[in-house]
Amino acid sequence: MPNWNEIFNEVQLITQTSRNQADLAITLVRHKYLKVLQAYTKRNVIAYYSGWLSKPGLALSDINDEDKAGFMTTIHKMDRKLGLDLILHTPGGGIAATQSIVNYLQKMFGSDIRAIVPQIAMSAGTIIACCCKEILMGKQSNLGPIDPQLRGIPAAGVRHEFRRAVREIRRDPTKTVVWQQIIGQYRPTFLGQCENAIKWSNDFVIQQLTNCMLRRRKDRTALARKVARKLSDYSRTLSHERHFHAEELLSFGLNIKYLEADPRLQDAVLSVHHSYMLTLMNTAALKIIENHNGVALVKNAPTVPVAPLGLKVEPPT
Repeated sequence: MPNWNEIFNEVQLITQTSRNQADLAITLVRHKYLKVLQAYTKRNVIAYYSGWLSKPGLALSDINDEDKAGFMTTIHKMDRKLGLDLILHTPGGGIAATQSIVNYLQKMFGSDIRAIVPQIAMSAGTIIACCCKEILMGKQSNLGPIDPQLRGIPAAGVRHEFRRAVREIRRDPTKTVVWQQIIGQYRPTFLGQCENAIKWSNDFVIQQLTNCMLRRRKDRTALARKVARKLSDYSRTLSHERHFHAEELLSFGLNIKYLEADPRLQDAVLSVHHSYMLTLMNTAALKIIENHNGVALVKNAPTVPVAPLGLKVEPPT
């Protein structure tokens, strides 16, 4: 299977040989490799890709309730008995939307869902992966901490800061004035919201791991709690941007399968991944939810269209 540069050249070739297909060249190549993957696995495939890496700072690149329309569109008319391979590339998003999407996917496919992470699925993307029966990753793949963020502030960090303030003030009351300046920046009830968000996220992951990925383990409840603790331990991860590799996630207790164990599957998955990354880098697409039949919901960034592969695109008048 081709690497990123070879797929780029393939798109260029289509563009050069048929000018009428220039705008569709990237899509044609993407659909080609989705079909290659599905033909090998004999399972339904849905790719969920966000363009937050190529278009940083744009709203709606995260997981949100609007995404459910994309999943409804792509699942329609699928043979659900074939199960689902869900390819994830996302920075994460809201826990409420994530829980609702997982609930819908499980109603459609039960527990027969595999998460495939070619590169990175952070935060709520990690939560979705934990809701599947297994997670397929390569040496280059990463998941991230599941500690929730409120308005960009780590909820666990806020809780840690409040607890530190209490300890230090008890030991030395003269530090009260210093801590008042820090804690005073938080609005009333914010600590309670952080506590609730942490509990919500952890409880959901524990429930999902117990009922799906770890359901055949005799120690499933204790192991699920261990996994959730490892993924959300702010004092250990230090940052919401922490990247967990496959071997570390295996040590936590997650059911991780290496893409390298099946070279044909690895090639097919990475070809799909390169196709999507090429799309996100060279078009206005901000988010793509697409199945192996080419049925998709594509959300474009609210900007002037990006010209693929150096083609000239006139701005709208």
